[in-house]
Amino acid sequence: MTTTRSALAEPTDAVPRIWVLWLSLASIGVWAGFFGPIQVLLAQQAELVNEAEKESVLALVTGAGAAVSLVFNPLWGALSDRTLLRIGRRVPWVVGGAITGAVSMLVLAPADTLWQMLLGWCLAQASLNAMLAALTATIPDQVPVRERGTIGGWLALAQTVGVIAGSGIAAATGSIAAGYLTSAGLLLLTATPYVLHSRDVPLQAQERPPFALGPFVRSFWVSPRRHPDFAWAWLTRFLVNLGNSLVVLYLLYYLDDAVGLTEDQAESRVFQLTAAYGVLTVLTAVVGGVWSDRVGRRKPFVIASGLVIAAALLVLAAVPTMTGAWVGAMVLGVGFGIYSSVDFAMISQVLPSAGDRAKDLGVINIANALPQVVAPGVAALILGLDLGYATLYTVAAAVTVVGSLLVTRIRSVA
Repeated sequence: MTTTRSALAEPTDAVPRIWVLWLSLASIGVWAGFFGPIQVLLAQQAELVNEAEKESVLALVTGAGAAVSLVFNPLWGALSDRTLLRIGRRVPWVVGGAITGAVSMLVLAPADTLWQMLLGWCLAQASLNAMLAALTATIPDQVPVRERGTIGGWLALAQTVGVIAGSGIAAATGSIAAGYLTSAGLLLLTATPYVLHSRDVPLQAQERPPFALGPFVRSFWVSPRRHPDFAWAWLTRFLVNLGNSLVVLYLLYYLDDAVGLTEDQAESRVFQLTAAYGVLTVLTAVVGGVWSDRVGRRKPFVIASGLVIAAALLVLAAVPTMTGAWVGAMVLGVGFGIYSSVDFAMISQVLPSAGDRAKDLGVINIANALPQVVAPGVAALILGLDLGYATLYTVAAAVTVVGSLLVTRIRSVA
């Protein structure tokens, strides 16, 4: 007699490699949709809207988008946890997010005012986070613990390729509008194979608890007292991502104002540096994940990689030249590749409930998005006081070190 695995059961069977490929491809489209605008297109539009206040315009738009992400990633995750459809509980949100995300790019393509930028980017964040929440939750849904470092490595690789693709599209298409239109096409193209071969496990009606608004809203608060490991994992990821956000959001302006490149040179170098970072991330992400799976440990890899990331930020702070930027980007790639794969595997092992996997990962994702809200304020304060990029990147390094060392407080994962 054939039995169907429960959507809430802990997975034990190895996942097919072709499924990993389709999941990675969909992730590439999502991350290209995020980082093409964040690294290049939004900065270019901010300069067109108000050249004198470009930093403030970019901070407002990216901050508003990150605030949308704070709300919608866990919300979409919670709703996908409760979705009762024969095709599964994750794939409908991938479909809806991809289509609406493509529409958001069409809104952004002609945007030449602050309000158009805000509308388009907030819609993009809401849409792409529906996809991200669903795709991320498929790992604890379908991948056994013994393989999560490896699969986390492939997703880190996909994220890096997506970042490079987003930056490359923005640089190669020759115009802001063409960059957004190409991003929309890529988003739909990369999502299609996963949608057709998702292996999503449908949730049964008896597995879903009755809905009540009060408990539903309260479920977004995961008590640090009851789930301390989850709380420490959240805090460490927030701090490391805050350090990273201080670099990524202002890389174009760093090359322009601190290194002294022209605007055209800076835009070209953003892509080149991102590509160098990406190559090293790709080389270390899967290796780090596989190594972590084989030795059965997570924390030493997360701590060491965080310290390597901090070292890269100190290079950028101390050596504001293209040589320093190249060294910093490559060291950052080594550290972030290992960190991305192994930290995700660790987080997947401290989730409080099988029935709330996507929601809880959405709460973790706040630690990814909130730094995008906080970072512009920190940067504006430091740069507004004329302390310069050296101070900004030194602060980023210090924050990253603290985040790395706090991983030692997690008890349930080796």
